[in-house]
Amino acid sequence: MITQIKKELQKVIIGQEKMIDALLIGLLSNGHILLEGVPGLAKTLSIKTLAQILDLDFKRIQFTPDLLPSDIIGVEIYDMKTGQFKTKKGPIFANLLLADEINRAAPKVQSALLEAMAERQVTIADNNFPLSAPFLVMATQNPIDQEGTYMLPQAQLDRFMLKAVIGYNTKQAEIDIIKSQNTHYSLDTIATQEDIFTMQEQVKNVHIDDELVEYIAELVQATRIKHRYIEFGCSTRGGISLFQASKAVAFMEGRDYVTPIDILSIVKDVFRHRIIISYEAQADNVSVDKIIEEIVSAIKVP
Repeated sequence: MITQIKKELQKVIIGQEKMIDALLIGLLSNGHILLEGVPGLAKTLSIKTLAQILDLDFKRIQFTPDLLPSDIIGVEIYDMKTGQFKTKKGPIFANLLLADEINRAAPKVQSALLEAMAERQVTIADNNFPLSAPFLVMATQNPIDQEGTYMLPQAQLDRFMLKAVIGYNTKQAEIDIIKSQNTHYSLDTIATQEDIFTMQEQVKNVHIDDELVEYIAELVQATRIKHRYIEFGCSTRGGISLFQASKAVAFMEGRDYVTPIDILSIVKDVFRHRIIISYEAQADNVSVDKIIEEIVSAIKVP
């Protein structure tokens, strides 16, 4: 089924295999995804298309500096006819929520997502409302525009399972994209919500050896060792995310067991937004990806 989903996505999305894989890993692992890339790389289109072919309830929020928390989660409104308050639910009540340019909204607005991302519920006034499963936040941010943007709080970044950095397409992919502009594709529904739940259960049942679990823990611990380029290391949630994401990678490869290659293929996406680099690293122009590479190379692979 994963092959069918990818094939249907590729009717619309040319190239960008890494982005497609990141979205599917998030879906299979029930984890939220942050996509970072310059404008025009089909980030929004990919998420919208994924929702369409999986028949998921899709909502999109364009994050702007004047956005309010109630614009996301909803608000209680006084009904003058009945003399009672009624709840107007916001766009967060969806299966797949696209938070477009999430770093353009103020921290107060970004924090409105925290409860939903961690606990799959929303609090409006004194009432708690569970969110329908599956519930995934797929957010995008632009790394080159600095004016009118806000850094995401670390508490929120940590709730994203992966941060995938999306680059430009190859020349051939660019040619194919340009040629496809006059082509209309009809998309088929490939999977139902029940199919998604089944695949999520299958991912949970993918075997991972205790030795590999220990390897994941060693990678996490290595980010916390005193280092002149690291201010703060990876959280425990990062280790859990690497554990879950590596299972999803194995499942997508058609295996029911995890290999070290599965872990290494996804470790950057899991760690890069959780490690806070020091001022010295910034001054020396050392990226977080480079630090992760050094950590990985220093630990023996099982």
